[in-house]
Amino acid sequence: MKSTKVTEGTTTVLVPVPPEGVSFPPSEAPVFYNPHMELNRDISVVATLAYAKRLSAQKDIGISDISYVDTMSASGIRGLRIANEVGVSVTLNDWSDEAFELILENIELTDLSEIAEATCKNANVLMHERRFNIVDLDPFGSPAPYLDAATRSVVHLLEVTATDTAPLCGAHFNSGVRKYAAVPLNNEFHSEMGVRILLGKVARELAKHDKGMTPLLSHATRHYVRSYLQVKKGAKQADRTLRNLGFLVHCEKCGQRKFFNGIAAVIDDVCPSCESNMQVAGPLWLGKLHEKEFCDEVLLEMESFELGQKVQGKKIIEACRDEMDLPFFYDQHLMCKKLGVSAPAMDVFIEALRATGASVSRTHFTGTSFKTDADLDSINKVLRSL
Repeated sequence: MKSTKVTEGTTTVLVPVPPEGVSFPPSEAPVFYNPHMELNRDISVVATLAYAKRLSAQKDIGISDISYVDTMSASGIRGLRIANEVGVSVTLNDWSDEAFELILENIELTDLSEIAEATCKNANVLMHERRFNIVDLDPFGSPAPYLDAATRSVVHLLEVTATDTAPLCGAHFNSGVRKYAAVPLNNEFHSEMGVRILLGKVARELAKHDKGMTPLLSHATRHYVRSYLQVKKGAKQADRTLRNLGFLVHCEKCGQRKFFNGIAAVIDDVCPSCESNMQVAGPLWLGKLHEKEFCDEVLLEMESFELGQKVQGKKIIEACRDEMDLPFFYDQHLMCKKLGVSAPAMDVFIEALRATGASVSRTHFTGTSFKTDADLDSINKVLRSL
């Protein structure tokens, strides 16, 4: 297997050279490496450090005593960056023999053998066998087949990526129902739908093991969803977490929406505004997607880091921090299209809506998305006035 050196952050590792004539998808290389996920890895490194410092202070333990597992390491670049740039004790796992050999080479290259070990196992087997303070689940595709083992293994922080956004967001409806045991809707806020469907699934998996969770940071970027979830042990924590699950009832015609907390709900399927049939999505996560304090901690750590995607990473985390803690954004352009009016500048519109006494924020999901506690009629009235 031909390999070449790449540097991300302050870490240099060997990655495979794709076969001649193949530039993308990199899955065709002997060992998977995706250079387009550098932004994901940059944020992961800083978020892991921010949490490791928090855990170290809470538990009075050294950073190097915190255990982290990169369950599907491939070249090992993510886990080796965590080991090198954060300093926690890292396990790099992959069930591919070629990947395992490359990871061993990279551990030697980076001189991290004291805090990094390699294993060659099925990810589910490893996570059922061992417990880790931090579990990083970043599969090629859906994390659903690994969530039972991951939620059993994790002690403090679960980091999870889903690249199967079509099932999560409702574009591949039946696949989404099968994988996540929830009904998604493919509409203007499908990106947030994907985040909340994933978190709802993780919450239910954690509850099976008498664990609860608090989302610290969640973002939908490009083709994937990524979330950092603080795990809390105990049946009472699981019960509190499950209270954040529920259903969305949405009118595709006029945009009216309602929310119902609980695992089951009795729902009137007729829209009160336009009498169209309402669509139901869920069960999904209706609670917070981010913890503002954690976002600030990540941004503070990011200042001193050497990162290839620092500017973009800061924009994403700042936008997440400043989003209102409400389920589901509105898309201003789609609302204007339904009303038959031209879309005003976002800043002008937001200020006009705030002038009515409503709270409003932009979101990280799209440039034309916003969240507000104003009702639909009030939003439409402001759009018409502009």
